[in-house]
Amino acid sequence: MIKLMVIILIVVVLSLSCVKVIKQSKVGIIMRLGKFQKKADTGVHFLIPFLDQMAYVIDLRENVVDFPPQPVITKDNVTMQIDTVVYFQVTDPVRYVFEIANPISAIENLTATTLRNIIGELDLDETLTSRDLINTKMRSILDEATDKWGIKVNRVELKNIMPPQDIQVAMEKQMRAERERREAILQAEGNKASSILQAEGEKQSAILRAEAKKESMVREAEGEKQSRILRAEGEAESIRQIAQAKAEGEAAIIKNVFKAMKESDIDDNMLALKSMEALEKIAESDSTKLVLPSETVNFLGSFKGIKEILNSDKK
Repeated sequence: MIKLMVIILIVVVLSLSCVKVIKQSKVGIIMRLGKFQKKADTGVHFLIPFLDQMAYVIDLRENVVDFPPQPVITKDNVTMQIDTVVYFQVTDPVRYVFEIANPISAIENLTATTLRNIIGELDLDETLTSRDLINTKMRSILDEATDKWGIKVNRVELKNIMPPQDIQVAMEKQMRAERERREAILQAEGNKASSILQAEGEKQSAILRAEAKKESMVREAEGEKQSRILRAEGEAESIRQIAQAKAEGEAAIIKNVFKAMKESDIDDNMLALKSMEALEKIAESDSTKLVLPSETVNFLGSFKGIKEILNSDKK
């Protein structure tokens, strides 16, 4: 019984050791007597005891390798340290196992030599400003070189570019000077724009003030003109009314004289005297002048003429 149990236990252990499970996104390499037998895809696989062996399990997912900084020399003889990051994926597990002994080390050395070749064709400024160009060239070269190893290089990135300390100090000074120059240019342009706007504002203000002054003078002249016209019209009306009043007053005086002459019986001397006084008052007026013919004056100077006028008036 003990021997049987031992045999059964050995059989169970051997059976369990011959059952292999390959997880998703991985693939196995089965070797039979030291020779490649087949690929073991995702799932359960049964091996022949003592003959078959699951020698390798390869991860088919994308891998990321961060290589340490590598010293490179630029075209203008500047030594700098550059570290790279490589993203690769196994596309052919069989070639990945049997075509290259140490694929990670091979990729690292290939990356370093490719980087030196590319940077050697560029100067310092081009190296600092051409990251995308360098990444594209490296990815193309590495992908072509690693294709026979069953590896596909998806992406290459320059992680850090570290120039020497003195170069960094010089670059910082240059960048500071460039910033100060841009600041001075922007400030000068701002001052220029401000001066232009201020001049435009002053010009517009002067134009508006001149137009306002012109308008004010025109309105003032119009007002003065209207005022003079009104004053002239008022003075003319006043003179006319004064002249009319004087004329009416003088006419009333003559009328009263004639009336008194009609009502009273005066002699020739008194009548002549009164007539002369009336004519004298009429002649003293500035606005109204009474011009009589000499025959009329002679006629009025005689008592008989006045009486005839009075008698004809009564009739």
